[in-house]
Amino acid sequence: MNAAEILKTYFGYDSFRNGQEDIVQSILSKEDALAIMPTGAGKSICYQVPALMLPGITIVVSPLISLMQDQVKALNEAGVHAAFINSSLTETQIAKAMRFAAEGRYKIIYVAPERLESAGFMQFAQNAEISMVTVDEAHCISQWGQDFRPSYLKIDAFIDSLTDRPIVSAFTATATREVKTDIECILKLQNPRVVVTGFDRENLYYSVEHIAGKRKDDFVLDYIQKHADESGIVYCATRKNVDNLYEKLSRSGISVTRYHAGIDNETRKKNQDDFIYDRVQIVIATNAFGMGIDKSNVRYVLHYNMPQSMENYYQEAGRAGRDGDNAQCILLFSAQDVMINKFLLEKKEFDGMDMDDIELVRQRDIHRLQVMEGYCKATTCLRNYILEYFGEKIAAPCDNCGNCHREYYEQDMTPEAKWVINCIAETKGRYGLNIVIGTLLGANRARLKEIGANTYKSYGTLGHRNETDIRVLIDQMLAEGYIVQTGGEYSVLQMGDIRRLKEEDTHVIIRKAQEREKAANRAKEKKTDSLTGAGYNLFDRLRQLRLVIAKEAAMPPYIIFSDKTLIDMCAKVPKDQKEMLAVSGVGENKYQKYGERFLQEIAKFLAENPNAVFGAQMDEGAESVPIVKKGQKEAFYLNREDAERFQYAEYYYISEIREQLNLICSAENVKKVTIAAIWDYLVTAGLTAEEQRQEGYTKVQTQEGLKLGIKTIDKVSQGGFAYQLLMYPEAVQRMIVEYFVLIGVRG
Repeated sequence: MNAAEILKTYFGYDSFRNGQEDIVQSILSKEDALAIMPTGAGKSICYQVPALMLPGITIVVSPLISLMQDQVKALNEAGVHAAFINSSLTETQIAKAMRFAAEGRYKIIYVAPERLESAGFMQFAQNAEISMVTVDEAHCISQWGQDFRPSYLKIDAFIDSLTDRPIVSAFTATATREVKTDIECILKLQNPRVVVTGFDRENLYYSVEHIAGKRKDDFVLDYIQKHADESGIVYCATRKNVDNLYEKLSRSGISVTRYHAGIDNETRKKNQDDFIYDRVQIVIATNAFGMGIDKSNVRYVLHYNMPQSMENYYQEAGRAGRDGDNAQCILLFSAQDVMINKFLLEKKEFDGMDMDDIELVRQRDIHRLQVMEGYCKATTCLRNYILEYFGEKIAAPCDNCGNCHREYYEQDMTPEAKWVINCIAETKGRYGLNIVIGTLLGANRARLKEIGANTYKSYGTLGHRNETDIRVLIDQMLAEGYIVQTGGEYSVLQMGDIRRLKEEDTHVIIRKAQEREKAANRAKEKKTDSLTGAGYNLFDRLRQLRLVIAKEAAMPPYIIFSDKTLIDMCAKVPKDQKEMLAVSGVGENKYQKYGERFLQEIAKFLAENPNAVFGAQMDEGAESVPIVKKGQKEAFYLNREDAERFQYAEYYYISEIREQLNLICSAENVKKVTIAAIWDYLVTAGLTAEEQRQEGYTKVQTQEGLKLGIKTIDKVSQGGFAYQLLMYPEAVQRMIVEYFVLIGVRG
């Protein structure tokens, strides 16, 4: 039989998919081959068909027992005699499998890479006719791959030990340029036929939702309930998250199981089988789950946390829609995800690697984490972001991802960017993102007072902005190289190359989604903002004590003392019963039960930190004054005399007009004018509009605006992002000023 007949007879397909036939013919021509094909593209067919046509045995090196078992089971069901050899078998079973293979009963044998070093298998291989060695999940051979396995480095030595060199073929779904080079070099592929069919999975819908804390639980539960008849995977970064989410979904009556390395092998295998065989609809898992899972009807993959790399995400999300039908891949992102992944990378083990290699891998891990964070914060086409990362040329936006289905508008934040630079200069590059943002917002935090940030010129300068805007701005400035963020556990923001920012025609542009515009103007203060660094450390210690007591008493920690009570405890630092009873939330009964243990913990902390300052301090003798919020500010307007101070120019950008207006305004208790307010007037006046284009919504001038002299300026950012800005002549500037004067008159 020829290849097409084998394909039809054993696998039931009438024709090969894209790329499959090229690989099959190369192997049959006794050429080495490397195939990079997305999940669901049919990689296994590429080596299984020629394996049945070659005279001897094909050895398939595979990383996971479950993957081998599934493949062998499928082959035997198809009428192909195959076997696997791994630690799940007894030595007697292994010997029998090798004897049957030597007798020609098996055409394909799957082995774990560790098995290649065993004396028994080496003896078998040197006496058997081995036509091909296939390396599945070949990215595992590269230290730059997301699933590096040192045992894969032994494959080359095994091939060299054979009397006659067999054909060598390698397959993977995820390979960057560096990983591809590693595969070719480490396996010593000889003039291989390399086939890359592309990374685009057109049936997958990608989306990122910015959701923090417990709202993620609500999103997952709501999504699953709305897709009650569908099968799905929910990935979490930690075992704890898997277990917590599993419990919550189970209590809600969801058909769900779980999978992570902390579950015993037997239970883990049962849970995986329950999912694969549709005994349950949902599996919640860490990234330990899924490699090689052939379940075709997974309709969605939700990521509860951001993965550590694009390779991980592409592979995990790719387990949806293997049958080619539409499926959704939704990533729930919060800033906490970045911190979790940094912590996990710090704990990563590097057995058998020298220090130089370890440092290189750490650097690559941090880079890949930054790429993944960039995906989560991107405002452009998500599919194109993925394809570009894997080296594919991109064209128009896909119109099949969350970002393509959001309406974005561009906003010039050049003045704000300069204040970010000023703030980083004032911090001397010693502090991280939260300190910089808090300073710019003018946040009332004890930690900022502790380091003197409340005395900076930049303190509160962006108080009219919300925290989300400033984070997006800083992300854009990082992307354009104006600032840099160090790696490590305690990353800080430092100055980058700001020369271009000093040029008059340079602008920093961010893109914002219309649906997010309603966010609160100021970030909400956190309960712990009243604590200094030492106060927060004590708070953490008291939370740990509360957890111990809660476990002893078999009750929720908040029943012992709420967070609010612990924070007040840290601010007041009680030393005896009287002072402890003055803490909010500490009554007699609770003091009798728990008070002494908390006093002891506080005393211990004070002994360890005798000079610590725990909360915002008042002058000696001053009475405690509650913080009173100011009255609601009025909408922006100008007094008539303000208009005379406006410095008109031949042309201004809208951001420059806003800056001038805020500078000349003498009205008391009014909000600062925003670009959005100015833009709304220009639209109402019929001078500008938003025009939908392929790349999204773009601000343009109308015919009336053109008559008045509004012009469009084409720009390209340092990061290569092309954009357009409108410039407004003096006539339009005067119209804007008069508009805000009239608002004051009407008011």
